Amino acid sequence: MRRRESGLTLMEVLIAVSLLSLLSLGMAIALRVGLSAMAKANTRLIDDRRVAGTQRILEQEIAGFMPVKALCGSADGQAPGALIQFFQGDAQAMRFVSTYSLQQAWRGLPQILEFLVIPREDGKGVRLVVNEHIYSGPRSAGAFCIGPGRYLPVEPGPASFVLADNLAFCRFSYLAPVSPPLRIPQWLPAWARPKWPTAVRLDMEPLRDDVVRLRPVTITQPIRVNRSPEIDYVDQ
Repeated sequence: MRRRESGLTLMEVLIAVSLLSLLSLGMAIALRVGLSAMAKANTRLIDDRRVAGTQRILEQEIAGFMPVKALCGSADGQAPGALIQFFQGDAQAMRFVSTYSLQQAWRGLPQILEFLVIPREDGKGVRLVVNEHIYSGPRSAGAFCIGPGRYLPVEPGPASFVLADNLAFCRFSYLAPVSPPLRIPQWLPAWARPKWPTAVRLDMEPLRDDVVRLRPVTITQPIRVNRSPEIDYVDQ
């Protein structure tokens, strides 16, 4: 009798290798899809946290508003300086003193904050940037004014920090104090009154409206002035 031989044929080996290749390819595709979905979710989460952090920072910066005065000279530099209430606000820029800093939070010296809306480099949309300057007294604030109610323009610089990007628009408005007989609140696009506004509103709209992402919302923050710079507070 002929001895029976055991083993695999070439066709069986080819079929086994093909099945193993298909299984490996499926596992690789599933792993790639899972990693891509995780990366997209992580990016979306980071963007949402950035938007929420920007809103929180803006609210804290305005909440830390300080009612200070600036020693402001005349435009020609000849007349002596005059103390004026320090606040600059229009639709695209705002400047005031706050106890909140991006670098030091509620610690450290007060900061002169400058907010400015600038166009993006690609021409699509705008971004909101902020500058910080240390406030050391009326003279430091007076370096930004050129006369009573007249201020130097806010300009971006190398140290400017981008608070919000990819915006379709961003604009400021200011709430005027309600006085009789007019009882209706007035939101003004620019502030030129001697007193401070009672609230500041930031209207922001994203450049691309994505329903799955957290979008910037309108921020309305009251300004709670609890002391008057007209009164010198001294111990009796």
